[in-house]
Amino acid sequence: MSQTLSLGYSPCPNDTFIFAALIHHQVPCGGLRFQERLEDVETLNRLALNATLDLTKISYHAFGHVREHYTLLRSGSALGRGCGPLVVAPTPCSMGDLRGKTVLIPGEMTTASLLLQLCESGLKDLHTLPFDQIMPALQRGEAAAGVIIHESRFTFADYALHQVIDLGQWWEETTGLPIPLGGILARRDLDPEVVARVEHGIRASLEFARAHPEQVAAYIRAHAQELSDAVTARHIDLYVNDFTLDLGPEGEHAVRYLLQRAEEHGIIPPCDKPLFAL
Repeated sequence: MSQTLSLGYSPCPNDTFIFAALIHHQVPCGGLRFQERLEDVETLNRLALNATLDLTKISYHAFGHVREHYTLLRSGSALGRGCGPLVVAPTPCSMGDLRGKTVLIPGEMTTASLLLQLCESGLKDLHTLPFDQIMPALQRGEAAAGVIIHESRFTFADYALHQVIDLGQWWEETTGLPIPLGGILARRDLDPEVVARVEHGIRASLEFARAHPEQVAAYIRAHAQELSDAVTARHIDLYVNDFTLDLGPEGEHAVRYLLQRAEEHGIIPPCDKPLFAL
């Protein structure tokens, strides 16, 4: 039976790499069709607060706020090692030096914001900017530091910025776990059989992209026009891995522990509903 589901994800290369084959019907998905909506992750986080989309990419921080209405898929996540957000500044400094000063974040509900708060609770003057505007703002001297994500980790030196801390490395060293950045959610009111078909489709789409990268390259490039092919490739290599295909026991443990830490710090509300639909 045919069914159309709304699906939100970002225009970043890792997401377009994952979903290209699914959107363009290059892999079977049990009769399901998808109406895609490409937005920056913080916009997707906000849409999820109102349960606007059937399926959506979301920051794991934001997931902590929408667990009553959404469940997590085991495929499609951005989770790994060496891929966390960075705190950068125009002049060399420590995290302690930033207390009482303005720090830019790429969204209140991003995992980057959550990691910053878990790492240094003394930072209170946090201002939100779209992720691609943070480095130019720092270069103009508009804040003491900023948290950068995505491909910015490859280009911050071009803005004469200095790394203060790698929040992903901090997380890995203190927990021994990979860092959960973002995942794919399904509304809890979807039929579990439909969710199972979605899971199968996402895995098939990712496997297709891995086997035939040339067939998804145009779609990726169309949504990453400001990135060079080299940076795009590094982005995909960093954020798409075996955890993206399936979280597995280690990935699941990392997600649960991140949410637990966020609850303990009063950053997200508690929730007793199951994490996964399946």
